[in-house]
Amino acid sequence: MTYHDKSPPESGANRREVLVSVGAGGLTLGFAMAGKAHAQDDALRPLNAYVTVAPNGQVTILAKSPDVGQGVKTMLPMLIAEELDVAWEDVRVEMAPNDPKTYGRQFAGGSMATPMHWDELRRVGAVARAMLIQAAATAWNCGPGDCTTTPGHVVHKPSGKKRTYGSLALACASVTPPDPKTVPLKDAKDYRIVGKPQPQYDTAKIVTGQPLFGIDQRRPGMLYATFIKAPVFGAKVASADLEAAKAVKGVKAAFIVEGDPNAFTPGPGQIGQGLMPGVAVVADSWWAARKGRDRLNVKWADHPSAAQSSAGFAAKAKELAAGKGVRQTRNDGDVDAALKGAAKTVEAAYAYPFLSHANLEPQNCTAEFKDGKLEVWAPTQNPEPGRQLCAKTLGLKPEDITVHMVRGGGGFGRRLANDYMVEAAWIAREAKAPVKLVWTREDDMQHDHYRPAGWHFLKGGVDAQGNLIALSDHFVTPSHGEGPAPSAGMSAAEFPARFVPNVRYEVSPMPLGVPTGPLRAPGSNALAFVFQSFIDELAHAAGQDPLAFQLKLLGDKDVVGEPPAAFGAGRMRGVLKAVGEMSGWADRGKLPKGEGMGVGCYYSHLGYFAEVAHVAVSPDGAVKVKKVWVAADVGRQIINPAGALNQVQGSVLDGLSEALHQQITIANGAAEQSNFTDYPLMRISEACPVEVKFLKTDFNPTGLGEPALPPAIPALTNAIFAATGKRVRSLPITPDMLKA
Repeated sequence: MTYHDKSPPESGANRREVLVSVGAGGLTLGFAMAGKAHAQDDALRPLNAYVTVAPNGQVTILAKSPDVGQGVKTMLPMLIAEELDVAWEDVRVEMAPNDPKTYGRQFAGGSMATPMHWDELRRVGAVARAMLIQAAATAWNCGPGDCTTTPGHVVHKPSGKKRTYGSLALACASVTPPDPKTVPLKDAKDYRIVGKPQPQYDTAKIVTGQPLFGIDQRRPGMLYATFIKAPVFGAKVASADLEAAKAVKGVKAAFIVEGDPNAFTPGPGQIGQGLMPGVAVVADSWWAARKGRDRLNVKWADHPSAAQSSAGFAAKAKELAAGKGVRQTRNDGDVDAALKGAAKTVEAAYAYPFLSHANLEPQNCTAEFKDGKLEVWAPTQNPEPGRQLCAKTLGLKPEDITVHMVRGGGGFGRRLANDYMVEAAWIAREAKAPVKLVWTREDDMQHDHYRPAGWHFLKGGVDAQGNLIALSDHFVTPSHGEGPAPSAGMSAAEFPARFVPNVRYEVSPMPLGVPTGPLRAPGSNALAFVFQSFIDELAHAAGQDPLAFQLKLLGDKDVVGEPPAAFGAGRMRGVLKAVGEMSGWADRGKLPKGEGMGVGCYYSHLGYFAEVAHVAVSPDGAVKVKKVWVAADVGRQIINPAGALNQVQGSVLDGLSEALHQQITIANGAAEQSNFTDYPLMRISEACPVEVKFLKTDFNPTGLGEPALPPAIPALTNAIFAATGKRVRSLPITPDMLKA
């Protein structure tokens, strides 16, 4: 099979890009990858990881990317430790500093940690191992070919003599680093660390409540801050009773922040993250700051977005769908003629709501401004843009700002924006003291960058042989200016495009005054529900088994399209067949009345996933998910099986929770939901078993933080149809939809 892998290319690093320093602490090795600093120039952009070998043999490995629960602080060092050939129990992991000149882009998003670093970080360990071997060979006056390693030791093969890595570390100062491309990497059969389950490195600290997260940070002389913003996104402060707030015991300062009302809409497709208007209260305790905030009696200026509402958006979408789309993104064949000649046609309207990220740790940041320099401790997924934002907003040089990456209590895309960082920085400068800003749960839910809502108006037709011959989608989506709002777009290659002879995708934008942004599996988390549910409808209209219908639709080619939009149809067929076998799909007709199984599949973030859900629906419309089976293809190697299973199971339950419970509704320009009382998450009692199987295929491994979520939702809705005969076309699912 010929397939154009979309994984990043191997490093073009050479000897000059391998940096070595030796001091009293031992050997430190960095690995730099040639790359573009910016699209407009040819400057190198280093991507470094560092290994330190202490004289006592302890190895410290720096993790370069933020960890918000996805486990990269464990997984990335595992790659280095494996090729270095060191025992995992001898490894200490620390976060690298935010330093783009040394490390390149440091971020957590897009399930990119594995595909970006699979080759590069293994070569870090391999180069370090080769240098230790050369140092030992020099000491033994032999060739490096006479040496090998066992964990933490170099071994002289003819004599069996051993030297510890710690005893060789200083000698590496005289070793010329080899070209990383020439250093052999281990065969997978020889792995001792990669492929073996490892707990997250910080688990002990998490379960014992040790300071670790952003909200745990402390600084000498630190004050606490709250920051209130208008319910209507972007509205400015008309007035506030600052003196009443200052009268509260413990309150040190209260002031209005003019901010930028358009901060959350910086441009098409971008994530708004500027300084919004509001009022800050600073006190010697967070509770005092909160009490002062309650006394502010803020009056907000009028804002045009106050007229917007979820009901208004839905009505406008229906109005726009009655006409032609503003633009076509795809038009293959003759859709209208094919629909007219189809044996059966289906027409349906699908909708999904705004969603909040609802990360359990609300947004927070600690900042200290002193002598014209800013230091920040932030649970950010995207530290360097945060530094640049603070520099721009406060009029500082980026090099005068230090950002410390601290663990985030959930991210899911929310912490790719850095609004909380710039708020803390501004308040710290005004307060002239270190400040920890903590959002309330209500702040977090009502000032999110929401998963955008969307409306799809679809038509499809099948021929007499049950083949899907025509499909059209009029997509009404939120917009900022000329383009879609952040995370509100859709690719012209959205499946099943390229697998159907007649396809038309058209888009009508809808102006939006609500901030949006990526949420776990952005775009895909909504589009999978729409297209996989509609394909299920078409399968039933054709009188066919939905899983068999999907396999027939995928055809017999292994790959469809060209990079970067190539689609591995063969890989998708593989996971569909596997999940059918795992779930006993062929025997689903034996389920009792009120129970059903549904299937969904989806390709996102370089991963191919197929899932089957088994549900029971009671006569009063209550849904019980009994089990979900997942077949996944993310390449030839699962780096940390414990972390991988955690990510897949968590993604599935996350998707089910969104479908069954969650929505943000807008009224009078503001979010109506404010806490978990009216934005409930799935409870433990609702969680179902999730059985996972990873198919090993000969492709570079890819990420797992996101691609398991999208197919979980249509697997659920299709199972509900199988159990009840009622089709779910809007989310969230409520009992009223399903009552007998």
